[in-house]
Amino acid sequence: MKTLPDLALPPGRKVYFASDFHLGAPSREASRERERRIVRWLDAAARDAAAIYLLGDIFDFWFEYRHAIPKGFARLQGKLAELTDGGLPVIFFTGNHDLWMFDYFTEELGIPILREPVTQRIGPQLFHIGHGDGLGPGDHAYKHVLKPVFESGLAQWLFARLHPNFSIGLANRWSRHSRLQNGAADARYFGDDEWLPQYCRALEAQQHHDYYIFGHRHLPLDLPIGERSRYLNLGEWVNYCTYGVYDGNELALAEFKG
Repeated sequence: MKTLPDLALPPGRKVYFASDFHLGAPSREASRERERRIVRWLDAAARDAAAIYLLGDIFDFWFEYRHAIPKGFARLQGKLAELTDGGLPVIFFTGNHDLWMFDYFTEELGIPILREPVTQRIGPQLFHIGHGDGLGPGDHAYKHVLKPVFESGLAQWLFARLHPNFSIGLANRWSRHSRLQNGAADARYFGDDEWLPQYCRALEAQQHHDYYIFGHRHLPLDLPIGERSRYLNLGEWVNYCTYGVYDGNELALAEFKG
C-alpha cells in the first residue's frame, strides 16, 4: 500500500477534496460554464486551504502528446498554476477518463500525479485516498480488459501515432457516449452492493483508517465503515458540485453554490 508523508494541519486551515469535473462534457458551452464555477470554488477554498486534492476524472478525456495537450481548460490550468506558485500544495490523482496524464502538470504546474490510492495521515487522522476505479468486487470487464489496455505502454504509443485532429475527437465521442450509458446508474444507490464500501471494509479489516475518500462513483455518499471509520464519495460537478472538506476534526461533504 502506497503512503504519502504526513500532512500537518495548522490551526484554522482545511484540506479540500474534489473529483469528477468531467471538463469537456457534455458540450463545450456547458463545460466552459462549469470550468468557471470550479475556478470560483478554487478561489474560495484557497482562502483557508492547507492543500487541495483532485481525485480524478477532472477531464472527460485527456491525452498528452510529447509536444501537445488537448485544447481548452486554460482557466483551470491558469488558476492551478497561480495556487501552486503561491505555495499551496495541489495533488492530482488520475481517474479512468484522464489516466493518460504524464508529466505536463508536474513540469508546468508543479502538481504531482498519483495513479493509485494512497494512505496518508492528515492532521491527527489517517486517510485512504484515491479515484476509485477498479477497486472492490465486480466491474470485471474494466479491471481485467479495458484498464490493462489503457495502461499499456504499447497502446499509449500507438494512440500517440494518430494525429490529434482525429484521435482526440474520436476519444471525446467515445468518452461522452460512455457517460451517457451510465447516467441512470450514477443516480442509484446500490446499498450493500456498492463496490467501493466493500473495498473499504476489506481494507479496514487489515488496517484502521479514519476516512476513506474517493470519486468515480458520481453519487455523493457518506457511509459508516465499521464503528470508527467513514467512507465519503465526492460526487461530481455535472449535477451536484459537491466536495469534501476536512478541518482537522471531521471530514464532511459540502455543496458549492457560488
